[in-house]
Amino acid sequence: MALSIGVCSTSSFDFVEVTFLKLSSCSNLSKRRRGLSVVSIDNCLGKQTSSIKCFASIQRPTRELESEENASVSCSEDDDDFSHVMKFKMSDFKIHDRVSIGLGDRSDEVVYEATVKEASSPLFGTRVVLRRLVSTQAKRRGKRAIEVLKRLAHRRLLYHSYSMQVHGYVCSSTTGSPFTLVHGYHGSSSLRHWLQQSDWLPTLEATLALDEESVRRVGDDTVGGPAISRQLRLIRILMRDLLIGVNYLHSHGLAHTELKLENLHISAVDRHIKVGILGNAADFHDCSPYDGKLDSNMDRRKMMIAFDMRCVGFIMAKLVLRDLMDRTIFAKFKAFLSKGNDPACLREFLINIVSRNSSLKNVGFQILDKNWGAGWNLLSLLLATKPSERISCLDALRHPFLCGPKWRVDPTMDMIRWSLGSTAVRITEEYIYAKQQRRRIAHFIELMEMLNPHSKPRHWLQLLPGKWRLLYSTGRHIGLTLRQPSIRVLIGNVHLRITKLSKPEVAFSIESEIGFTVLPGEDWAHDKAGTGGKLQVKSLFKLRAGRRLYIKEESTTRINSASPDVRDSILEKLSNKKWGKFIPIKEFPSSLPVAKLVSSDVEIAMSLDEPLTTDVKTAKNVIQEVRMQVPPELFDLSKIVCGTYLDSRLLVLRSVNGSALLFTRDVPCE
Repeated sequence: MALSIGVCSTSSFDFVEVTFLKLSSCSNLSKRRRGLSVVSIDNCLGKQTSSIKCFASIQRPTRELESEENASVSCSEDDDDFSHVMKFKMSDFKIHDRVSIGLGDRSDEVVYEATVKEASSPLFGTRVVLRRLVSTQAKRRGKRAIEVLKRLAHRRLLYHSYSMQVHGYVCSSTTGSPFTLVHGYHGSSSLRHWLQQSDWLPTLEATLALDEESVRRVGDDTVGGPAISRQLRLIRILMRDLLIGVNYLHSHGLAHTELKLENLHISAVDRHIKVGILGNAADFHDCSPYDGKLDSNMDRRKMMIAFDMRCVGFIMAKLVLRDLMDRTIFAKFKAFLSKGNDPACLREFLINIVSRNSSLKNVGFQILDKNWGAGWNLLSLLLATKPSERISCLDALRHPFLCGPKWRVDPTMDMIRWSLGSTAVRITEEYIYAKQQRRRIAHFIELMEMLNPHSKPRHWLQLLPGKWRLLYSTGRHIGLTLRQPSIRVLIGNVHLRITKLSKPEVAFSIESEIGFTVLPGEDWAHDKAGTGGKLQVKSLFKLRAGRRLYIKEESTTRINSASPDVRDSILEKLSNKKWGKFIPIKEFPSSLPVAKLVSSDVEIAMSLDEPLTTDVKTAKNVIQEVRMQVPPELFDLSKIVCGTYLDSRLLVLRSVNGSALLFTRDVPCE
């Protein structure tokens, strides 16, 4: 965006002082007087008010102009080698009457636009941006950006494609004078400004000029289409451009360290994302490899790359989930990660803090849920808690979320597990009682159990503890059906809280918590407010190694945990081309390793709010009704015999009758 400050376009414009923090939009400015303009701008997007003070000297004494001209000509380089860039004089530019708010996000920088009018310059007639760096730290950033350009000069074409071009500088030999950086002009708006526009999607599509060739390159075979497909295509283009540019820096031993929406710009000329000025770029190899610090250099390199990838993850999250542009919601998002929570549980967390009925129509969730939750998987890899587990740029470029249907990539086993789990969760959210849906989710649970990444009990010691929310039971529908209940009880969340005891290490305390609401009267009321209650069942378990057997012989008392129709359907699914290519299972196994759960005594307690605390008869009816609506394994925890699947977000437990309980890890909202 361009902000008109009411200053005449003249080459004698040589001093601008701006005192502001950040602006996201522009308003009409009124010229107060010729020498001084003080304007208050209402930021209609961020609802913040900033003041801009612009000092424009239209006529200055000839002696003063000559002294500044000589100072620019005799500019010293402070012993820095800037021979690979051009030196400019202020008289080389025709200063425009606007300040580029979208290109500057620091209080110690003044950014304004200009055109090179010097005929002898190779940039004659080119529009540029003059970035006046006032503070000492800002000057250091400007000189660092020039140093980085020398490092990348031998691959200048690729550097210019994905990074903001630095042409040169204008400086003064006067002590303490500002350092002016001359860099390329790629529009007056950062990517954040683009996304804050009401018509950002068609505007960006027009700017990027998405033709059929561009669509083919990003792997989407549909042009136009619904909002979901359009936004997904656009996000793929932006993310791939960003990853290519960041990978180019990493391959040359540099880390950007300041990746954010405010530092990304879109060029309408070559239709590429431009990474902002590399003023804070850091070198992986600051230490000499001969001083015994080679290992520390490698650690430094991995940490800095991991930091950049985390920033890329934040950018992707804001691109897809527009609600995160709100500072309050984004603060909760960052707090969730800073507390050490697993990013694999981001979907469960964001569902609780992001309004799914907002004006955005939940488009972000639909985009991340596409292709079996591939978007959530990429986001979790970019934001992994441990830096060593974060995905690299090259691997991210090959991720299914960014490749699309025309770029077929062979998914990893972790991606297959993720896809199975995500699909099972989506089916449970539809809450359909049809037999076909129940068969489908049973298939996916069986496939997940075959691909269990943690089959030995020692792997469960760290992942099992926590609070798990019940999603589905293959043995019983959760909640009411067509049956007329004796007392009207609505089941809320059903949790399983697992705590590891200090002694012995393989012992756990398991507590099932069933929340419900008792409604008064004999008929269902529109207002579902009633008396709250909670049923708690506690028991102790020990982990043991065990195996889950599949009995093939026909017998009158079948103890096989998988019913014949389910097993036959799984074998048919594994034999077809779609699944057989990826899942290395050719036949149904005779047994699978599991974590066996050996239980002890069970304690049951129930609490009711007023006025039902003293009504014993009603309490008995409530217990009976709750037991009718909730799987019996949650009342008698000793019926849970083994755990068959576990990862950071999902848990599958099997009961003595063979039914499966699917849980998802519950994460705090705050």
